[in-house]
Amino acid sequence: MVSTTLQLLKNELPVVEGSLLLNGDVKTGLVLVDVVNGFCTVGAGNLAPRQPDEQISSMVDESVKLAKAFSEKQWPVFAFLDSHHPDIPEPPYPPHCIIGDPESELVPALQWLENEPNATLRRKDCIDGFLGSIEKDGSNVFVDWVKNNDIKALLVVGICTDICVLDFVCSALSARNRRMLAPLEDVIVYSRGCATFDIPVHVASTIKDALAHPQELMHHIGLYMAKGRGAKIVSDVSICVPKEQ
Repeated sequence: MVSTTLQLLKNELPVVEGSLLLNGDVKTGLVLVDVVNGFCTVGAGNLAPRQPDEQISSMVDESVKLAKAFSEKQWPVFAFLDSHHPDIPEPPYPPHCIIGDPESELVPALQWLENEPNATLRRKDCIDGFLGSIEKDGSNVFVDWVKNNDIKALLVVGICTDICVLDFVCSALSARNRRMLAPLEDVIVYSRGCATFDIPVHVASTIKDALAHPQELMHHIGLYMAKGRGAKIVSDVSICVPKEQ
């Protein structure tokens, strides 16, 4: 039933995906959205997968691969870490990614970014990383990162495709359109570098106030909505930089 619905959805709401070649000509920054234990590591928290999840594991692998490639080239990386105060809830979600708990930390395969000079890590206490980058004085850490690094394109990966990734992408596109992120031109979402969670209907019915959240359908919807807002969607990313660079 789910596969039939998914195919119907893809037929009615197709997402044409391209390929991305990074050759150093366009200054590109990599944005990692919430690749933390609380969303990606089995059993790490209320919103973590309860068993190994192929889509999430693939997302982590692709995120690590890109983070390493960008770091080797000394290209800028920005990583959001979902991090919440235990006394400040985030409806409609249960407590998750509590500050000071391992669930709010990067997955083990990305923890080296904490000491990477070209990486900027930002803890956020809300779904939208753009809003979560606003400081008390009104400045925005993410906006400053784009401008200080002269970034013209963002490559976005992470979790969840239809929630934190989508909200951030939409805000970044709106800010770009209002000329708040100059010189930014393109926001690119790497579909295989994104993932979301899975709650089948029969499981949701046993959890108070829970909504069904079929993984493949919501992943597709997230990509479709991002593309509709102006993001570019790619299914392949390759890096080829001339030796003299």
